[in-house]
Amino acid sequence: MTKEIINKLIEENLEKVIDIRRDIHANPELGMEENRTAEVIYDNLQGLELKIQTRVGKTGVVALLEGDKEGKTIMLRADMDALPIEEQTNLPYKSLNKNIMHACGHDFHTAILLGAAKVLSNMREEIKGNIKFVFQPAEECNPTGGANYMIEDGVLENPKVDAALALHVWDIPLGKLALKPGAMMAQSDRIFIKVKGKSAHGSAPHQGTDAIVGAAHVITALQTIVSRNISPLDSGVVTLGVIQGGYRYNVIPDEVNLEGTVRTFAPHVAAIMPGRIETVVKNVCEALGCGYEFQYVYGYPLTYNDETLTEQVTESLKKTFGEENIIIPLNPATGAEDFSFFNKHVPCTFMWLGCKSELNEDCCVVHNPTFTGDERAIKIGIEALCNTALDLLK
Repeated sequence: MTKEIINKLIEENLEKVIDIRRDIHANPELGMEENRTAEVIYDNLQGLELKIQTRVGKTGVVALLEGDKEGKTIMLRADMDALPIEEQTNLPYKSLNKNIMHACGHDFHTAILLGAAKVLSNMREEIKGNIKFVFQPAEECNPTGGANYMIEDGVLENPKVDAALALHVWDIPLGKLALKPGAMMAQSDRIFIKVKGKSAHGSAPHQGTDAIVGAAHVITALQTIVSRNISPLDSGVVTLGVIQGGYRYNVIPDEVNLEGTVRTFAPHVAAIMPGRIETVVKNVCEALGCGYEFQYVYGYPLTYNDETLTEQVTESLKKTFGEENIIIPLNPATGAEDFSFFNKHVPCTFMWLGCKSELNEDCCVVHNPTFTGDERAIKIGIEALCNTALDLLK
């Protein structure tokens, strides 16, 4: 009976929710600049008899739904920022803002959570406890992220959150959801390396110390971190994405800057990375007569799904969608999420929502200028959040 009521309420609100998604998609905003998006959210929460807070974590919005019966508090979170990417789609509602695009589906997440708020606010008598709808800024702003700002502003208190859920549109078939206990998304850290040499004319390299050669050897040596310092049963990533150095074709530069990312999936692997990377950089540079500077910046922690909570969520999803539509992935994703900051404080479950279909098979990879999600995922996402939240509160 509850499922039928939820589906009826979703259908009543779905057209409006899709319109909201398209409006947000056409007007994307970068992290900590989501002022218009927050206004759209606030306007659409009005009249739902929710306790609404704005400017939480700078630009975030929080809405509290108090059920008719006493109970625990479940937090449902959606991120709402876009990426600095120029959209390359032919959608009629493509981005109006130059070099800004919802290329990671946060417009989907925001619309889905608004849809869930509209549905659940009409089911207050069914709710034993409270539901917090959290619209979070700046998920894309690694290493800080918007989750920390919301935590500092007390989003997990008053009332105290007992468990938190979030979903993310993903490159899996429409109609499927994926989740697993344990590691779901990687820890994501950053490295900054400066190789310091001595400038000289390109025709007389013996008169200087070539920072480009030093940097090249550092780059090659760092590839041994994963292959020779981590157990074959574990995994990790060390990628250098920036090389900056040099002034002219015939001048040996005095410094080269490197920047990269480190991804890990287990605390014991993450723990060895800073020291081992710096040791490689130090010894290679010394061997070639170069100096160096090294900085290791911790970013988003491991997104970890609480085992007990995730088992409960999985059973709820199987009951709602059928066991055949729930995927238990073998491995975590190498991407990272600042939802991970919440799982340092409360039990959390993070899940992937399928949005790939015959409509977008070649453009369903996030962080891509052609990213296009199938809007039929919106209904499924609302249904997943509503049923799961109610089941957990029961």
